[in-house]
Amino acid sequence: MQKSIDKQVLYKEVMGNYPTGVTIVTTKDDQGTPVGLTVNSFASVSLDPLLILWSIDHSVSSLDVFKNAGKFAVNILAGEQQELCKIFASKNTDRFASCQWETSEHDLPVIADTFAVLQCETYQTVEAGDHTILIGRVLDIEKGDQDPMLYHNRKFGPIPLEFHV
Repeated sequence: MQKSIDKQVLYKEVMGNYPTGVTIVTTKDDQGTPVGLTVNSFASVSLDPLLILWSIDHSVSSLDVFKNAGKFAVNILAGEQQELCKIFASKNTDRFASCQWETSEHDLPVIADTFAVLQCETYQTVEAGDHTILIGRVLDIEKGDQDPMLYHNRKFGPIPLEFHV
């Protein structure tokens, strides 16, 4: 097992090689403008009540928007939505002009053709190191027919065919 003096570098290498799904978390700011960013720090928390979590770096410009919005949508990307993943991970771009989306019945921006969307109200926020963890109570779930996107080894794309049953 490899050891390193620089634990942060090794940590990033290990976590970058841990396979996860990819999401775009969306909300609206206090002016009603849609806000969103690519996130792979997403996990299920509880079945009763239905709770999920994701985390946001304290250096992200939309941190306060997400902390104060009171609700958010987790758009779990489909395997073929790599371009959207890049767009919502980039800075200084009109992210929502580059995709099809609509405002949901919960007044949240929801991206079209994703694997699934979980619309949530903020249940709890937890400060943890250089991130804030947002825990959401799931209000609504929609699931499409596509397979989800996979992130592994700093690359993302569809789940390989050999993994399909």
